[in-house]
This record gives sequence, structure tokens and C-alpha cells, in this order.
Amino acid sequence: MRDSLRGARVVLLTNFVAPYRLPLFRYLASRLGTLKVFVSTEMEPNRSWPVDWGDLDVEVLHTWSVRETSRHPHAFDDPSFVYFPYDALTRLRRERPDVVVSGQLGVSSLLSAAHCLFRKRTKLVLWLTLSEISELGRGGFRRALRCRLLARADAVMVNGESGARYARSLGTPEQKIFRVYQAVEPSAFEGPHHRDTGSTLRLLFVGSPEPRKGLGPFLERLAARAVAHPERKIALRVAGTNASDLESALPELPTNLDVRWLGKVSYDQMPALYADADVLAFPTLADEWGLVANEALSAGLPVLGSVYSQAVVELIEDGRTGWTFRPDDDSECRAALERVIATSPETLRAMGNACRERIADFDIESVGERMLAAIAFARHDHSSDAI
Repeated sequence: MRDSLRGARVVLLTNFVAPYRLPLFRYLASRLGTLKVFVSTEMEPNRSWPVDWGDLDVEVLHTWSVRETSRHPHAFDDPSFVYFPYDALTRLRRERPDVVVSGQLGVSSLLSAAHCLFRKRTKLVLWLTLSEISELGRGGFRRALRCRLLARADAVMVNGESGARYARSLGTPEQKIFRVYQAVEPSAFEGPHHRDTGSTLRLLFVGSPEPRKGLGPFLERLAARAVAHPERKIALRVAGTNASDLESALPELPTNLDVRWLGKVSYDQMPALYADADVLAFPTLADEWGLVANEALSAGLPVLGSVYSQAVVELIEDGRTGWTFRPDDDSECRAALERVIATSPETLRAMGNACRERIADFDIESVGERMLAAIAFARHDHSSDAI
């Protein structure tokens, strides 16, 4: 069935092309007749990534953008950009695609649904990169609008089981739901299989300075555990976040805890950081996925991860590929840190091997094939079973 996609014309609408998406989009382009990518902006202003589309066929839509901030039930302000690509319908009519794949459930998806409504032969695939946690607190009007929009979709792609439950809660039948997950190419982050795990426990945090990432409270709890274990040296490297207000708000750190702020780190430099660490710390308060978990497992790093990340729920087996906790629960965070501190270098190495085994199936080709299955289902085969 998917061989028939060789001649398919597909248009994909997304906010921008992140570096980690480029290999996936290239894979899709190699399997389709044509893939045109419409973006609302070259790059969001709060991202440090360079604009690099390679040989991908990308066009920037004429777009109005609005920055908004909402309050999440997990007690943090969540800033985001809302895009209004006002020429999307004109561009879609020009391209005359067989299938439109639209990310999220915003204006681009509404316009994509309108195009498919008037041009019946064009099928609609909605790509929901969200989770139940990321969507907490959404109002009733937005849910009602999303129900109507999802009812127009011929197939729905979600990151994982949490995304699937959210889609079902809005009336999407199970047979239309495809688990696509998020992916990196594991070989791009593969670290040493016999890394030097010495007397210092080396933690790595990768993320933006947003309160949503949970770094501030995590640092306070880590400092408290370091005080409780003066015999244990702990190092934390923070990539992607400057010291600024976080550092000034912290109490004086114990002498056995070394925190270094690396600031913004380019994407191509990240594998070296993973290779020089023992454990990834990921205390997020809400993440629809959390690609840093994929990257860490690919590098053989266990993840000390928040269950408010869909990636942690999907990928981390407690005690085997990492440790899980609720970052807003002090006792859970303390207990998880105690387990990490007590883990021997030999156990860390064994966990590293388990991490590589766990992430092996989350590569670009595997995820790309899942996306192609959703596109094929939308275009032809509504009797197929969703993945």
C-alpha cells in the first residue's frame, strides 16, 4: 500500500523546521512523489537553532504572529506563539496536494481542513504533538473547536499513548489514530560504550530557561541531597540556559556540588556533552514529548526524568533505563535523587547498554514509516489497522 505513495503529492504545514526534524522530513520526501513544507516562520525568536533546510522544498507562508502567555495548572507561565498564515489557502490551491499534513490544532489546521472540505479529493492528516499534561487547563471553547476539527481528519498522528487518549477524549475513533512518536537518529548521539564513570556523579541538564523545564526547584533539591551526602562529589552541567536569575535565587551551593552554566549550545555540539555525562536530569513540569530523552538514551545515558514528559513515560523503565518522579512532589524527587546517588559505576554502565537497546526502534526510518502509514490510510485504506 505504501508503495503507492511514490506518486503522492503531500503538503506539510508546520511552524518551523527544527534541526531534529530535518532528517525525518528528508526521509518522507524520499518516499513520496513530492513533499512541500509550508512554515509559518523561518525560526522562532526564542530558538538558538540556525535556519537549515538543506535540499528540502520549503516555503515561508505570509503570516501574522502573536505571542501569548497562559498559566498552566502546574503553576508556571507558558509562553507560546500563535500563527495566522493568511495565504495558506491560496498556496494549497496552487499545490493541489493529494494529502495535507498539518501540525497541531491551530489556524493552519483550520485552513487545511477548509481546503479539504472544498477539494474533496485532498485528504487531511492532523499531527498532534501534545499530551494530556501539555493540554491541561485548556478551555471548553477550545476543546469544542478541536472536536469539530478532528472530526474532519482522515487520520490523526500522535506522539504516544497520552496523545492517543487525548485524541479519543475529543471523539477521534481508535482506527484513525497513529502513534508516530518523536525520533532522532541514534547513531548521531552514540557515545562511548565504556565511558569513564569516576568518583564524581556527572549530571547533564539540557533545556531552555523557561520555568516549565523545572530547573530551579530541581537545583534546590539537588543541593539539599549534596549536603546530605558530603562524601559524594556531584557535577551538574546546564546546557541551553544561562545562570541569570536562577543562580542569584539559589542559596550558596555545597562544596561537593559543582554547577556550570554552559549557555546556548549548538545542536551539533550536543553529542559531545552527552558523551561526557553519566545521567540526564529532565525535571520538566510539562512536555508533550521531550526529545532530550531520546538523545540521552542514544548516548547510553540513563534519564532521571519527570513523568510529566510523554517521552519519559514511553521510554524510561524505572531502574533499568533511568528513574522517574513527579517534580512537584518533594518526597518523590528526593527519593529519585537518592537512588541516582547510590547507583554504582558498574550499574550505570549496565543501564547505558539497556538505554541503547530501548531507543533502537525510535530511529528516523521507523518513525517515518509510521507517518507514511497514516498518510496511506488517509489516502486509500480506511480498513487498515492503526499502528
